[in-house]
Amino acid sequence: MAFIIGLPANEIVLPILLMGYLATGSLTEVSDMFALKQIFVDQGWTWLTALNMMLFSLLHYPCGTTLINIWKETKSPKWTFLAFAIPTAIAIGVTFIVAQVVRALGWV
Repeated sequence: MAFIIGLPANEIVLPILLMGYLATGSLTEVSDMFALKQIFVDQGWTWLTALNMMLFSLLHYPCGTTLINIWKETKSPKWTFLAFAIPTAIAIGVTFIVAQVVRALGWV
């Protein structure tokens, strides 16, 4: 859900996750990396969850302003959709494969 809400700007995905996990209703500053880790561990995250989150963040669709610029420059809904769909499909595929390989190897 954080990725969908974070479409306008990809850099707000992590703050949205934290806001949801902490149920604060506003952005909250986390004091250090250990506190951040504890929040995610308390929510059931494993190292595989964190790895796949990072991979998906690197590979998924561009931010909303980039998609708007693609539409403005190409005037094509098809190219705008492909700019969204191709990286997202790659991100889903990569994270799925990583999860399956790690589980098959018994590392989780």
